[in-house]
Order: sequence, then structure tokens, then C-alpha cells
Amino acid sequence: MHSFTEENYLKTIYYLSARQEGEVTTNSLAEMTATKAASVSDMLRKLAEKQLIHYKKYQGVRLTEEGERLALKVIRRHRIWEVFLSEKLGFGWDEVHEMAEELEHIRSEELVQKLDAFLGYPQFDPHGDPIPSPAGHMPAVEYSKLSEVTIGEEVQVMGVLEHSPEFLQHLDKTGLNLGCRVLVQDVNVFDKSVSVQINHEKTLFVSNEVARNLLVN
Repeated sequence: MHSFTEENYLKTIYYLSARQEGEVTTNSLAEMTATKAASVSDMLRKLAEKQLIHYKKYQGVRLTEEGERLALKVIRRHRIWEVFLSEKLGFGWDEVHEMAEELEHIRSEELVQKLDAFLGYPQFDPHGDPIPSPAGHMPAVEYSKLSEVTIGEEVQVMGVLEHSPEFLQHLDKTGLNLGCRVLVQDVNVFDKSVSVQINHEKTLFVSNEVARNLLVN
């Protein structure tokens, strides 16, 4: 049996590994978990002893096959709970993450299977993130960032990289929600902000920070 903290570390290592080349550093884990580097090192030694990660001090960390399997199970539970909270209980996409952080540690496989069936086997969570399969396979998605789209190109918002309530509330206010069509009209040379038209209606100026965190296709 693995503790909630261990599951959270495995999940965080998985996320960081997906975002960067090479092994995950202790410092990046400390920053993501808001934990002192010494405490992170202690946890990594425990995970290594359980053969859930490959870890050498000062050389970074990566998940073992078993560690990745467990991380994907936690991520799967998390994202299914987010769908349930959003679709069935009416919570906003800016509210579900923190609740799912607690619910993801309920380990009943039968509960997760029935919840998945009840929801109609969703493929994506409310933030556009793919839901791992029961077998532990993470579907591949090929999206670009809005900041990478060229002038004159029209795309659809498919997901977000930033999940903070403040960021999601900002998107709600501007109308940049999942599924909306976005036409890139201009890019400011100075600050890389983007002028876009949303759903062939209103025009909006989007900061580079927002554009870098919007996934489009």
C-alpha cells in the first residue's frame, strides 16, 4: 500500500517528465510540491526502495514501469472525478481540481469502473486533458499552443496547461473556453500578445502568458 503523499509524488514526477527532456530534478519537484529539497530527497529514497523510481542523488529521477503504472492510475481517478464533479454536480472547471486531489486517493477499482461507465466512458476531463485507459495507457494528443499559431490561421481551443482557478476564471471572463474557434489576426512584435477573434464575433487581445497556456488544434 502506498501513502497519499507517495502517490502525489509519482503523479508529479509523471507530469514533469512529460513536460521536459531528461530526468526530473529534485529542485523542480521541490518547487512543484512546495516542499524543501531535503524532504523531497527523503521521499525519493523511499520511492526508490519500493522500486517505483530510478534515483541517484544529484542526477535526477524517473519513474520505473511500476511507478508509471501507479501514477497513471492516480491520474485516471483524478480526471474521472473531475468529469463527475463538473458534469453531474455542476461545479465549474475552476473548482474541480482541488476536490479531485482528495477523491483521487479512493482506491476502489470497482468504484472507478462504475463511475467511468456512469459518465459514458469520457475521453477527456473538463480541462481538455486525456483520461488514461483502464489498462494504463495515456492517449497521445497533438496540440499546439496559441502562442505558436500564425497570423490568419483559425484554430479551436482544446485544453489548458495552467489549471489554477485564477487562470480558468480569466478564460471564463474573456470567453476563451474549450471548443471555441479562435482566428489569429495579429501578433504584437514587442510583447508577443495576440489579437484574436472568438467564434467569428468579438475581438480580443490575449497576453503571451495566456497564449502560451492555451492548447489549440
